[in-house]
Amino acid sequence: MAGDAIDDFMERYRREYDFFDKAARLAAQTLEAHLGAAGIRCIVSSRAKAWSRLEAKIRQRAQQRQRDRANAYTSAEDIRCDIIDLAGVRVALYFPGDRHRVDDIVRQLFSLRTEPRLFPASSTAKYNKRFSGYSAVHYRANLKRSSLNEAEQRYAEAIIEIQVASVLMHSWAEVEHDLVYKAQQGSLSAEEYAILDQLNGMVLSGEIALELLQRAGQIRIAAGERHFSNHYDLASHLISTVTRSTGAPLQDAALGRVDLLYQFLHHLQLATPNQLAPYIASVTANFEKRPLAEQIIDQLLNDPARYELYENLRATGPLPTDHQRASNIVGQQEGGADSAFLTAWIELEQKIHTRASAVPAERIYPSSRLLSRLGISDERLLKDFDRIRRLRNEVVHGVSPPSAADLTDAVNTIRQISARLDRLRH
Repeated sequence: MAGDAIDDFMERYRREYDFFDKAARLAAQTLEAHLGAAGIRCIVSSRAKAWSRLEAKIRQRAQQRQRDRANAYTSAEDIRCDIIDLAGVRVALYFPGDRHRVDDIVRQLFSLRTEPRLFPASSTAKYNKRFSGYSAVHYRANLKRSSLNEAEQRYAEAIIEIQVASVLMHSWAEVEHDLVYKAQQGSLSAEEYAILDQLNGMVLSGEIALELLQRAGQIRIAAGERHFSNHYDLASHLISTVTRSTGAPLQDAALGRVDLLYQFLHHLQLATPNQLAPYIASVTANFEKRPLAEQIIDQLLNDPARYELYENLRATGPLPTDHQRASNIVGQQEGGADSAFLTAWIELEQKIHTRASAVPAERIYPSSRLLSRLGISDERLLKDFDRIRRLRNEVVHGVSPPSAADLTDAVNTIRQISARLDRLRH
């Protein structure tokens, strides 16, 4: 009976292999883009379970269930419920200390089916090990439908196992797994187990060395006049600087598009710690609502002449889940809602900056409070300004594509605010 169930399951999997392979690749592409944007050094790979290896694993599990007097496989569905890692993604970290940052991003991008499984876990090892063994975090998750286009919606049904560990640990685990769990020539000897244990100790020592290397790099990057060589350096500097100033670790969801910020700083020739320092000093701690990178970009856009450069940079590197159009907002066809809105906003921003010369502390971030201090007392207009500011953030940072009607309405309101400022001048 179990043999028939296995044959039925394998035949079904043969037909579904491409589905699981595509689901794993979509998950890997999403993770790779967001981890890279956050400045996390890693190697991301994906796979659907190899057909031959899967069959061997199922038959081994069936024998184990029989020995343990557990329920035997009676149908393909029994096997489907037992073997769920058909689509897998592996994140191999250069620096194991980044594991908590990956956790933030995985939780942001995927729907977790259960809390992640932490290793090492208690086990009944055949050999009395001196070292802790495999160290990793395994997630079982689904792609969020909001991250998929219409043609990809079905891949949200696939359960994906995401394994996160250091590059060194993944390498050791691959060797150990093939030797211990897939032994073709009998069980390993005590000496072989001891050698694997010794190698594990070397890997754990290597992870400590990697953590020290990461800290040394942070010290090097913090040198005031040294240019950030890439966005990984920038991310490391932002995290260490903000963590020191706030006393709390900066979550990756609060970091934002560091890759885009780096490109912007590089083109503006502001890519050193000293040049960046005043912008970091002016950010607010509300990073969950306004990610750190966005706050710095907004300050850089205090000069409206930089908008076109920024939009060109953003258009060349959209994330897979960025639903914003990849075209340049400033360069869209004349009369486009995005273009008209951004043009009107820039003109209003310039006018506010000119009028706010007496209150330089607020020049970086125009707000309804600043408008009130400039003499606008209409509560409706002040509330509308805050709403339009949020709309501007959606357009500039690619949060979501506003409707043309919303943008057109916002342009009319911007003109009212601008006209009110002009009247206050007289």
